[in-house]
Formats: sequence, structure tokens, C-alpha cells
Amino acid sequence: MKTQTETEMKIEEQKQKLRTGADLFIESLVEQNVDTVFGYPGGAVLPIYDALHRAQAPFQHIMCRHEQGLIHAAEGYARVTGKPGVVIATSGPGATNLVTGITDAMMDSLPVVVFTGQVSTAVIGSDAFQEADVIGITTPITKHNYQVTDLKELPRIINEAFHIASTGRPGPVVVDIPKNIAQEISDESFEKDFHLPGYQPTIKPNPLQIRRLAEALATAKRPVLLAGAGIHFADANKELLEFAEKYSLPVTTTLLGLGSFPGQHEQALGMAGMHGSFAANMAIYEADLLINIGARFDDRLTGALQHFAPNAKVAHVDIDPAEIGKNVETKIPVVGDAKEALKGLLEIDIEKEDCTAWYESVMDNKKSSPFWFKRSDDLISPQWLIEELHRESDGQAIVTTDVGQHQMWAAQFYQFNEPHKWVTSGGLGTMGFGLPAAIGAQLGRPEETVVSIVGDGGFQMTMQELAVIKQHQLPIKVIIVNNEALGMVRQWQEDFYEERYSSSLLTENPDFVKLAEGFGIKGIRVANEADVPAVMKEVFSYDGPVLVDARVQKLDKVFPMVAPGKGNHEMLGVRKCEE
Repeated sequence: MKTQTETEMKIEEQKQKLRTGADLFIESLVEQNVDTVFGYPGGAVLPIYDALHRAQAPFQHIMCRHEQGLIHAAEGYARVTGKPGVVIATSGPGATNLVTGITDAMMDSLPVVVFTGQVSTAVIGSDAFQEADVIGITTPITKHNYQVTDLKELPRIINEAFHIASTGRPGPVVVDIPKNIAQEISDESFEKDFHLPGYQPTIKPNPLQIRRLAEALATAKRPVLLAGAGIHFADANKELLEFAEKYSLPVTTTLLGLGSFPGQHEQALGMAGMHGSFAANMAIYEADLLINIGARFDDRLTGALQHFAPNAKVAHVDIDPAEIGKNVETKIPVVGDAKEALKGLLEIDIEKEDCTAWYESVMDNKKSSPFWFKRSDDLISPQWLIEELHRESDGQAIVTTDVGQHQMWAAQFYQFNEPHKWVTSGGLGTMGFGLPAAIGAQLGRPEETVVSIVGDGGFQMTMQELAVIKQHQLPIKVIIVNNEALGMVRQWQEDFYEERYSSSLLTENPDFVKLAEGFGIKGIRVANEADVPAVMKEVFSYDGPVLVDARVQKLDKVFPMVAPGKGNHEMLGVRKCEE
């Protein structure tokens, strides 16, 4: 009897040593201090979901209602926390439904680690049920990707994936895990450490280049500072503010750089680019030195390249050397982390030229030609609605958006004074982004107020994620800027296509209030400006999720605007205060 008991104990001890690939997967996530996973089960990832159930893992699993919701939620989480967003999806359609979000994360430099299930290795390439070539599909849209072909490589690959996603210029990494790898059993301990000799991002900038930039600043008569999202990723907001104040520099930002410099600061000119401020665009156009820190000079920022900062010596600080000189000729390239570059600049004391006259002329533009709008006697002015949101939330909310007119109005009229409060799709311009991104943002920063400003078009692309908001009682405030149209499409059709409104008018929208109520969420409709203040008070005092269907003026346009092919100094819709 004693011998039998000892044998049973040995068997039990051996069983405890045996682990599946799925068990190793869970262990690896725990070791990476993952606290939230966005996932959707399916055949190829059932071993992983079984391991999740058995392990009672110490992280929360959020099942969105569509894989597009998963990836955008992970992006929202990554944007506000700085930590990698983690996604699990099954093979085939589960993986391909992530493609838009992976591309979005790639263009906006967001750290996301995506785990896709795959058919077993024995049938890869045979067009098996729910098979898709995930590696082939995602190679152009990821920072890196892997397909695990040997169980012993799994822990190391996962560690590498998190490292690559979150270091250097952040970006998405995909790990494709065949089902048999997740099911395979082993009692071995596998190597987790890694060395990537071909991947060594430059963090510390070259001190000679920092000195060159400082010397250029010393002699500049019309210097301008341009701040991009790289300031957020480097956590360099404090250094940026100190540097700008030290030398009294006018500061512009990109769309994704909003909040990197306080929007209500006296030196802030606001966003530059297609729908940027007149003051910001003219400052760049007239500058003799443009210092770009952490922005990639995309076309929506630059307009026609031949007219972008035509008289300026351009200094570009970026952790990704591929971005420097890619679009705009750069005289002073500085490869490195934005925080380290700013620290280096702050350590150098220079005697700067007197730029008082230039500074005053830039600020005169800011005062004389601000963002403007007309109040409505009928429906709600959308710009005024954003201002009311800002006032009622004390400018402290995390704001997510979809893409279109409401996005630009939010960028113009919700002034961001703090970093990591602005969550939007920049480079890819993804409709359907705003609602699931708000879920990720709320889960990432549960103590914060999260407002999702969406259009009636984009909202309908991912509105099923209201179920997740209700299930987890996330107190997200959803504001639908409802103009019964794909607003930006309609604006372009009116201005550039002789008012041929081809498939841009949404005259058969659902009843959004009833829709919210169908999900168990409080719904409110507001259609005139007199009622907006009371509605906003109700929304922000309500301890739970709320959806507001705000009926705004249908034909309002986003101004100012740089027409396609024009320079940023040729803005349409600029008005002086007296007008």
C-alpha cells in the first residue's frame, strides 16, 4: 500500500511538470505582467482558452463582439497606458478581421502584440478549414511577425515579441501559433532569454548632432517647434515644456501630438496641417528653423511638399532613422529617443538671437485668426458641442474618436493640456475605431473619465461593442455627432465633386437611443443648443455608460482647410476675429 501511494505521488508530481504549449503561453503572459487581454475564441485557439480556464490567470480577459473591436480596444489601451495591448484571435477569419487594426497600429506606432491561432502544422498550405497565410498577410503591416513551429521556441518568441513591440519606435508584432503547438505536452524548461543583434534601436542621440541643433537655434530668427506623438511615447512632455519655455519657442503639434504640449499654454499654436490652425501653418511656412521632435512629416501635415517650410532649415529628431529625410529634406538629423534628445538640448546653454518681433507676429496670427464657427438657430453647432464637452469635463477626459468631421472638430475645440488623453486613428484614418478604443482606454485607466466622440457613420461599424460596455459596466460617455451623413465625404463631394452626394447621406439611420436601451445603456437624444448644458450635466453626473444622440447642423464644414495639392499657407476658410 505504501509503495502504491509513493507511485501515485510520483505520477502526480510528473503530471504537474507536464505542460502544454497553451500553458506555456499563459505563463509567458503572466511573466510579461499582462493585466488585460482582448480575445475572441475559435477552433484554433481552443487549447489556449482551455488553459485560460484551467489556469485562472491573474489577468482579465475582455471578449469584444468582433475581432476589429479587439484590436482597436488593444490600441486604445496601449495609447493611454504605454503598455502593449494584447490580442488573441483564432485562425482564418479571426486573424484576417484584425488586419485593419494591425495596419492602424503600425501607422500610428502603437505597441500591440497579437496572437493568432493557426491550423496544425501538418495541414498548413493545404487550404485547411479556417486557414489563412497570416505571416504573408501581416508582413507588410507589422514591425515583426512569427510563426511558431517548435514548442521550445514559444517562450522566447513571446518575450521577443513584447520587447520588439514596445522598444524603439513602437509597433504591432504578430505571433501565429498552430493548434498542435498549443496542444503539445512537455515537461522541459525552455530558454526564454533572447539576443537580437540586428535590432538595437538608438536611444542616445549623437551629441554632435545635438550640438548642431543647439547652434542652429542660437542663430535662428524665426524658430518653430513641432511636436509629434513621439513625445508621448518617450514620456518627454516635461522636457518639451521646459525646452519651449527656456527659449520662448512657438509650439505646433501634429494631430497625434495633441497634448504633448499644453493646448492652453500661451506659446501653443495648436495643430498644424490640413485642418490645423492658421497660426500654426503660417509659423511653419515663415520659419527659418523648424525643429521636429517625434513627427513623421505625413502628407496631412505637410500639404504640398514644395510649399512646406520653404525657408526653414529642418532639424528632425526621431527614434526611427527611416523617417528622417523620407519626405522632407533634413539638414540636422538626430536619431534617438525624444526625451534623451531634449535632455541633451537642455544641458546646452546658448545665447539666442532676439526673436521678439517674430514671436509677436506669430501670436498676433493666433489672436486674430482662431478656429471659428457659427452658432445655430436650429440644430446644434457641432463645434460648440465639443466646447461644451470640454467645459463640462473640465478638459480632463480621455477622448477617443472615429475619423471624419467630428474628429477634426474634437482636435480643434477640445484643448488637451495633458498627455495620453487623446486617442484617435491618425495615419490610417479608421472608421469604427472610436468606440472599441474607448473600451481599451477605460480598462487601461479605470479611474479616468472616457468620452468617445463618434460620427453616426463610424459608430455603426463597431456599435456591437456596446455589449462589452454594458457587460463590464464601463462608465464611457458616447457622444454621436449625428449629421445624418458621412460628413467628411459629403464635405469633399460638395467642394470638389460639384455636390454629387454619392452614397454619403445616411437618411435611414437607426434610432440610436432605442439601440442603446436595447443594450441596457442609458440613451439621450438632444436636438437644440438650449438643452445641451443640462444634458451634459446629466451625462457626466451619471455613474455608468451613457449614449447621446446629438443632432447637429447637417451641412457644417471643417474649416480652415488646405485643399489637396495646395500649400499650408493657402488655407481656405480662415477668418479674422472682426469677421
